[in-house]
Amino acid sequence: MSGRQVVVTGATGFVGSAVLRHLRELDPRIVPRAVSRTSRTSASRAPVPASAGALRRVAADLADPASLHGVCEGADVLLSLASYVGPDAGRCEAVNSVGTAALMAEARRAGVRRIVHLSTCAVYGPGPHRGADAGELEPAPVSPASGSRLAGESSVVASGGLVLRAGLVLGRGDRWVVPALADAFRRVPAQWDGGAGLASFVDVDDLARLLAAFALGDGGPAGARGVLHAHHPEPVRNRDLMHALAAHGVLPERPAADWPWSRCLEALAATPGWVSERQFTLLARDHWYRADTAWRLAGIDPGPGPLDRLGRAAPWYRERGAVIPG
Repeated sequence: MSGRQVVVTGATGFVGSAVLRHLRELDPRIVPRAVSRTSRTSASRAPVPASAGALRRVAADLADPASLHGVCEGADVLLSLASYVGPDAGRCEAVNSVGTAALMAEARRAGVRRIVHLSTCAVYGPGPHRGADAGELEPAPVSPASGSRLAGESSVVASGGLVLRAGLVLGRGDRWVVPALADAFRRVPAQWDGGAGLASFVDVDDLARLLAAFALGDGGPAGARGVLHAHHPEPVRNRDLMHALAAHGVLPERPAADWPWSRCLEALAATPGWVSERQFTLLARDHWYRADTAWRLAGIDPGPGPLDRLGRAAPWYRERGAVIPG
């Protein structure tokens, strides 16, 4: 393990920062090559620990394919974690589709033996989705971000890599999921259609463990190709998540009122905010996918689940409140 050269793109991001920490914890002799647009860890993200002093930082931008030349030189493993998830359709295409294809071409040119790419279950589009495994559900993306990320997956698979589609990611550094729940709850101050919706979630540190296992593991992980789901195998019910966030002081306790779905949508539309109806539906209704295969192939335990991990991230969430993603 210690002799492997690991390239990590998106290294200053939410997931990338967690992966760098975990790689260094696995073996301090590993010297990851952290590739990002700034080549520095953003102060708004979870920091790489001081023990990662041997970290090699490289500045490159997926939106500028020429900047990628040489980033994979001499590497054994590529962890492709960079993406753009904002509303700019042109940048989505440039980063997630064209940029990922350019990165895969560079990995092939450099002779990288193992490629692991992080994608999203948002590529499946509108639900409800209930328990489909990878390959059992036809993707139907509805946003530029998810459509371009689906397009980027094809170049990874064509390069012999592994695509890991993750559900909703929680933890220190999350600037979307819990802030979105807070915005939605402010606008729809009730239990949402019984709070019965089930969705796939994963704690960022557990996702980092899974990514590292496929990057560095032998046996099953080494031969994994194609597309797998990458979140905790057990879905989380919306009312349980909201209750857990309230118990940690991240969100207020829900009132006793239980509104039917039609009223929830009316309230959301009537009150200004940044969460769209599509995003609200993703959070509040059934969107869960089987993920047992990834953990079995990786040979690691998924852990107790994201609700049990919330306590570690609760101070981070409380300090920032319902921050609108930048």
